[in-house]
Amino acid sequence: MIPQLQRAAQDTFAFAAGLVQHHPKQVTLALAALMLGGAGATFAVASLAPDAADLPVRTLVEDVQPLSFLAPSDTLQAQAMRLYRSDITRSADTAESLLKRMGVYDPQAAAFFRADTVVQQTLMGRTGRNVTVEASEGNTLLKLSARWSPEDDGMFKRLTVEKTATGFASRIETLPMTASSRLSSGTIHSSLFAATDDARIPDTIAMQLAEIFSGDIDFHRALRKGDRFSVTYETLEGDGEPLRAGRVLSAEFVNAGKSYQAMWFQEPVATGSAAASTASHTLTKGGYYTLAGESLRRAFLASPMEFSRVTSGFKMRFHPILQTWRAHLGVDYAAPTGTAVRSVGDGVVEFAGVQNGFGNVVMVKHRNNNVTVYAHLSRINVRGGQSISQGQNVGAVGQTGWATGPHLHFEFRVGGAHRDPLTIAKQSESVPVAATARAAFNQAADQVRTQLLAAAQMLPGSAQ
Repeated sequence: MIPQLQRAAQDTFAFAAGLVQHHPKQVTLALAALMLGGAGATFAVASLAPDAADLPVRTLVEDVQPLSFLAPSDTLQAQAMRLYRSDITRSADTAESLLKRMGVYDPQAAAFFRADTVVQQTLMGRTGRNVTVEASEGNTLLKLSARWSPEDDGMFKRLTVEKTATGFASRIETLPMTASSRLSSGTIHSSLFAATDDARIPDTIAMQLAEIFSGDIDFHRALRKGDRFSVTYETLEGDGEPLRAGRVLSAEFVNAGKSYQAMWFQEPVATGSAAASTASHTLTKGGYYTLAGESLRRAFLASPMEFSRVTSGFKMRFHPILQTWRAHLGVDYAAPTGTAVRSVGDGVVEFAGVQNGFGNVVMVKHRNNNVTVYAHLSRINVRGGQSISQGQNVGAVGQTGWATGPHLHFEFRVGGAHRDPLTIAKQSESVPVAATARAAFNQAADQVRTQLLAAAQMLPGSAQ
């Protein structure tokens, strides 16, 4: 027998004998196999735990004092449940109706709202202000916060009404808003506003879209079913609550199969210039450019009416008296009486008054012997000989002269010949981005391409 195996076997038997000697009743030794040879030896030992029946039993008795009842402390009261609700103010709100809509039933708070000058001047009767209330379990008011942005200056107002030890108190604060960007997209089925509503895009962004592409697309008569758009825009927030939409940062509009793209860009002032001597990082006013660097501000707008919800669904109109399409001489825009009419370009008022079938009419002379005509107005807001700028209000839609319903008749004449205003707008010159800003512009344009691609791949109506 190999000496190492012999020693192993001897050790094993010695170990087992010791166990039996010290634990004669508790140990059950199961020697499954002891194989001596070249392969080695295996064995198994049962559990060494003592038999529970043989363990001693000892009983301990100790008096336990119950805890005394503790009255609710200020700390426990401070941790009581609080209820939070948010809503938007309405013009018809009273103190009682606003609090009731917020789930608050507190006559003391309502009385304070009626008596407090700050609350009356900034909250009651105001529309569209974000309100959040903090209420107790008993639906009494603990705190109310209202936020709104009265000016386009990057700031917002916050009204706070809070319950104190002596009653309610109010205060007003002016704080900076924070900006975040959102991506969204949509498809035209009936009108631009219907599409932006489906995409949950604010009206102000829809109007900016129409204005940005106003030199290329007549949104009153050139939209087609299936046209689509993608847009990146700012959302301005106060205390984490969206308060207003900011500026469109980039956009793409596909009209009749043709894509138009735009981005906002501010040219930095050249280093070493006189303007830069006082502010090294001064930016220009900024504007919208194509991604190739051409300014989207054209000499002429495509439409004489600023796009709005009331004009969103109107199209070119069949002349009701002459029974002919008038697109070869001009364009008729149906719109409610009083809708603002604007000059499509800089110029001088050549005529402002009444003229036969045109009724109240304004004629504006532009450079290069171009003339625009705005007819059937309900009122005229300019006078002959007055210099006016692009987009300036010249009057309002009406039905004076030969008109059976309220609409604007608009003409664009070049050397006395009638021309399609949309064609003129597209052909008007644009100014490229300055050469000194080209590198910065190209870098920004690359980022915009990525943004627009991401927005275009989103499902219609979604936003991020």
